Amino acid sequence: MVFHPSMRRWVFHIVQSDGVVDMFSRRVRMLLLGGALTLGLLGVLLIQAPEPTRSVDEVMNAPAEFMDKEIALRGEVVDGSIDSNESVFMLHGLDHTVLVDYLDASVSNGLGDNRTVYAQGVLRYIDGDYVFEAQIIKTSCPSKYEEETPLD
Repeated sequence: MVFHPSMRRWVFHIVQSDGVVDMFSRRVRMLLLGGALTLGLLGVLLIQAPEPTRSVDEVMNAPAEFMDKEIALRGEVVDGSIDSNESVFMLHGLDHTVLVDYLDASVSNGLGDNRTVYAQGVLRYIDGDYVFEAQIIKTSCPSKYEEETPLD
């Protein structure tokens, strides 16, 4: 890339073996720029590929495989298990449950009993129990078909 004073702009050019200078046309420059941007975006996507979401049962069937690793977990909050004072709740799948510690987590609105939850964090083994230390917790939206509880 060279600054061409008579054209008052930067010009891409190729010097051939016989000394003749060929300049890239605007179309070729745009194609090269588009290709470079596309490769850059693909590189970012491959480097920061999200971790697949795993079910509680999948993780608890082989917990050693996921121990001390950043994982994304989904399950349903066990009815009555939310303890706001301790910042913990139980998350269950079909066969297994795991304690979720959300003390340091960013929690979306709507955390409640029987709500499907997506949690991102690290699985730990503490005092003989598996504890999922969450950094992010997202909840599903309530269904408009759920039965409303009457206010007394």
